[in-house]
Amino acid sequence: MIVFLTCVAVVLLTCRVQAASVFAHFMIINSANYTFEDWSNDMKLAQDAHIDAFALNMAYNDLTNMKALPVAFSAAESVGFKLFFSFDYSGNGNWPKSDLINLINHYSAHSSYFFYQGKAFVSTFEGSGRADDWPSIKSETGCFFIPSWSSIGAKPSVETGVVDGLFSWAGWPWGPQNMDTYTDASYLQYLAGMPYMMPVSPWFYTNLPGYKKNWMWRGDHLWHDRWQEVLFVQPEFVEIISWNDYGESHYIGPLHEKSMEAFEIGEAPFNYATDMPHDGWRLQLPFWIDMYKQGTANITEESIVSWYRLSPGAACGGGGTSGNTAQQLQIEFPPAELAQDRVFYSALLGSFSGVVVSIGGSAQNATWTVVPDDDIGVYHGSQAFDGRTGAVTVSLIRDNVTTTTIKGESISASCRHGVQNWNAWVGSATGDKVSVRPRFEISDQLCKNGTGAYNFAGLWIEAAQPYRSGQIPNCWRKSHLQWTLCLQLQSGLLSILNMRH
Repeated sequence: MIVFLTCVAVVLLTCRVQAASVFAHFMIINSANYTFEDWSNDMKLAQDAHIDAFALNMAYNDLTNMKALPVAFSAAESVGFKLFFSFDYSGNGNWPKSDLINLINHYSAHSSYFFYQGKAFVSTFEGSGRADDWPSIKSETGCFFIPSWSSIGAKPSVETGVVDGLFSWAGWPWGPQNMDTYTDASYLQYLAGMPYMMPVSPWFYTNLPGYKKNWMWRGDHLWHDRWQEVLFVQPEFVEIISWNDYGESHYIGPLHEKSMEAFEIGEAPFNYATDMPHDGWRLQLPFWIDMYKQGTANITEESIVSWYRLSPGAACGGGGTSGNTAQQLQIEFPPAELAQDRVFYSALLGSFSGVVVSIGGSAQNATWTVVPDDDIGVYHGSQAFDGRTGAVTVSLIRDNVTTTTIKGESISASCRHGVQNWNAWVGSATGDKVSVRPRFEISDQLCKNGTGAYNFAGLWIEAAQPYRSGQIPNCWRKSHLQWTLCLQLQSGLLSILNMRH
């Protein structure tokens, strides 16, 4: 084997296991019309999904901040939920240092503020140009600082000398590819043992000309694949992007019609979140999060989740949307080259089941591309539209009996607004009650005959209990909380990583 770049030794110390927490990125600007009950209900839904806290994204000088924060923290205390600040330096410019100190000191006194290692947890979206502010902010507040400075990358961020860890915003794949963990590996390498907050997101599509945003990144298998990668990477923290960013289509929280101002302010050609629920993406989160935190999880009820776009990519005009964006120095693609015309589905099962996808009354026996070890866990697959339109159903079949069915929105050969909506419709259904857990814990499940993304071959670790083919895209090994991640990069990958991130 030719080892390129380096063989990164990632030592998972006890503090990492204790730290394991999952957050959801929450846009404060979308809560301008929230009541106490709205906050409480969202927090209860997050708790049901085993999410630990909301990362409150706040732009400087947004009037919503001062209105929302007292209600949010009061609601969090009433339901036993946690919150922390994620200061947005991109929306309305840089935050003054004094404002940050005052906000952190005031709200970290609340019992609902999230602490790590006895310190108030604080993040950002961008703001690397004000890195020099943070030594004094940390001195005045005693906070634990884990920003997202993805625009400059992991190495320069660490070299500022002010971070206690890093959050990567690179939660979506590049071009017509599925997600990989190369960027995560670069963060782990340069953090050299400091905590890493890993991004997980199901989708990305935005068409807000008023914000100079009109692009999409491939979603497709992303929600399933990324949680598999979380189990592989085992970061200290996971942040889901997002709970309620409707304008970027990656929300997993409920739709609130009174929270859609972004479409008006951003001069969207239409509201592409209306009637496009994403709640189903939360259904299997307790399993994924428990697997991440505990190495195993109980399954008490089988379920299936399905998502797809409501029109084929060639059905109508693309709305000027690009696949990837030159704004981030990426090569752009026609969006239909990234978004596949397929129905995607994940099922949480206690034993093997068949799956049937019907579009417009034309039913086909579908297949699983991922089958969990010992047949217990999350199965995943997809089925092509194949030119079919009409009502969609996705059914689980066991012993010739249908155990549950999703009755989904219809796929149409036209577009509701005369322009393509690259957002996803998500549905779900529950099935049989069961009481099982995977036979092997994460520490026992290793990858075999694995290969890297982009045709980089050679990732190979023999495993006593291998995952089935295709389940985890890169290989890993864990023993007594010590992991070894050996990355094999062929010539040129380092330059690709530098170009992308």
